[in-house]
Amino acid sequence: MEEHEDNVSIPEFNNLLQADPNLKRYENDFRRRHDMLRKQVLLLEEAEGGVDQFTRSYRSFGVQRLPDNSLFFKEWAPAAEALFLTGEFNGWDKFSHPYSKKEFGKWELTIPPKSDNSPAVDHRTKLKVVVHTKDGERLYRISPWAKYVTREEKSVIYDWVHWDPPQPYIHPRPKKPKSLRIYEAHVGIGSPEPKIASYNNFTHNVLPRIKDLGYNCIQLMAIMEHAYYASFGYQITSFFAASSRYGTPDELKELIDVAHSMGIVVLLDVVHSHASKNTEDGLNGFDGSDSCFFHSPPRGEHTLWDSRLFNYASWEVLRFLLSNLRWWMEEYCFDGFRFDGITSMLYHHHGIGTGFSGDYNEYFGLQVDEESLVYLMLSNHILHSLYPDCITIAEDVSGMPALCRRVEEGGLGFDYRLAMAIPDKWIQILKELKDEEWDMGNIVFTLTNRRYGEKCIAYAESHDQALVGDKTLAFWLMDKEMYTNMSTLVPMSHIIDRGMQLHKMIRLLTHGLGGEGYLNFMGESSL
Repeated sequence: MEEHEDNVSIPEFNNLLQADPNLKRYENDFRRRHDMLRKQVLLLEEAEGGVDQFTRSYRSFGVQRLPDNSLFFKEWAPAAEALFLTGEFNGWDKFSHPYSKKEFGKWELTIPPKSDNSPAVDHRTKLKVVVHTKDGERLYRISPWAKYVTREEKSVIYDWVHWDPPQPYIHPRPKKPKSLRIYEAHVGIGSPEPKIASYNNFTHNVLPRIKDLGYNCIQLMAIMEHAYYASFGYQITSFFAASSRYGTPDELKELIDVAHSMGIVVLLDVVHSHASKNTEDGLNGFDGSDSCFFHSPPRGEHTLWDSRLFNYASWEVLRFLLSNLRWWMEEYCFDGFRFDGITSMLYHHHGIGTGFSGDYNEYFGLQVDEESLVYLMLSNHILHSLYPDCITIAEDVSGMPALCRRVEEGGLGFDYRLAMAIPDKWIQILKELKDEEWDMGNIVFTLTNRRYGEKCIAYAESHDQALVGDKTLAFWLMDKEMYTNMSTLVPMSHIIDRGMQLHKMIRLLTHGLGGEGYLNFMGESSL
C-alpha cells in the first residue's frame, strides 16, 4: 500500500476492507488514527525507554520501599506551589517532610529507615499529601497512586492507608478460553444477607456456584475504589486501590487465585472513561487546579454523569492510565478488562442526546474525539503485545466500525463488543407485545445484526436492566407472583409456568444467535 505524505500505511488495512468495503472512503481517517498511534509509541520508546517501563510507573510513583528500607515518594502535581507528606508516622506534622520539586511538575521525597532499619512508615498507617497552591490554599489529598484506601465507620471521606505487607502475594494465571461464558458479578451484593458481602464470601460461597453453572469467565464490577457505593463502581476515586469495603487486597488476590484454579478467567470492569468529582478522596483538583489529570471545564466535565473527563493527550495522564492497566494485570493477575463507557470516550458529544442510525458519517469527522480513540488503540496494542491471552471487551452503544479489529488492520483492537441492542430488544418486546405478537424475523434480525468479523458478547440482561431503573426479565414476565408462587410448596400458576418457559426461550435464542460469547448478571442465572 502506498504511503501518503503525512500518513504511513496501515500494515493489514486490506483485511479490514475485505470485511467491510464501505470503509474504503474513510481510509484517510484510519490512516490518521494509525499514524497518531505509531507516533505515540515511538515517542514512548524515545522518551521513556520503552512501553514496558513507562507502563510500570506504579513502581516509581506513589510510595516505594527501596532495598535499604528507605521510602521513596513521588507525585505529579504541576500546579502546586509546594508538597508535604503528613500522617500517623510524624504525628500529622504538616511541614516536617517536604517534597523536592523536579522537572515537568514532579515532586519527590525520600525518608530514611528507622534506627532499627525498619521502614519509617509502618504497614497499614494513614498518610496524606499536603498540597500548597499558588493561591495560598492548603489542601489535603490522597495520592493518585494509593494502593489501599479505607473509610472509618462514621466518616464520609476515605483515608490513604500505606499498604506494604512484609510478604508479597504471588499467583499464576490460566489460559484464555476459546469462547466466553461470562458471569457478571458484584462482590458486595453476592450474599442474601442484608450487608455488604466480602471477597472471602465470594471466594467460598459464590465461586463454586459459578463453576457448577458452567461459566468459564467472571466479570467483576465495582472493584476499583469508589466512595459512593450506590454508583456500583462507576464513580472511581482511587484507581489503583481495590475496594476496601469487601476486604483487603490479599483477599481479592485469593479470590482470583481460586477462580483460576477452577479454570475460570477473571475480567475487571475498568472505568477509564471518567472519574469522580470528589476532591479530598479523589483525583479531582489534586494539585489545586481545575485540570491536572483532566481537561479544564467545560470539556473536562461530563454533564450527564456529573464527573470529570481525562485529558488523553497528556503525557502524565497516559502514564497514569496505562500503568493502571498494567497494575491490575500484574499485581492482581486479572486476565483482561471490560472497558466501561466507550461511547462517551469516542465522541465529543459523549453520546448525550445523540441517536446512532448506523450512518458511517457518524463515526468519522469532527465529532469523534481522536485523542480518546487513540488512547484505546494504545491500550489494546500494549495489553495484547505484553499479554497475548489478554481479553478486552468494549461497552459501546454507537456501533463504531473496526472497534473489534486489530490495530494492525486500523481497528481499535478490542476482542469483543457488548451486543447492547439485544437486552433493549427483549425489554421492548416484554413491555409492548403479547406473546403471540412476537415477530421472530425481527428478533432474529436483532440477534444477528452485528459487524462482520467483529466478535460480540450476547446477553439478555445485565446489571443495567437489573439495577439501574428497570426490572429484570423475570419480573417483567412474572412480576408480583415471583413473591408468592415460586415455591414447590404451592401449585404452579400459569403465570409462573409461562414466565419460566419464556425466560428459558429468551436465553436460548440469545445464547444461540447473539454472538461469539455470552454474559449473564449474577442472580439472573437460576432460571
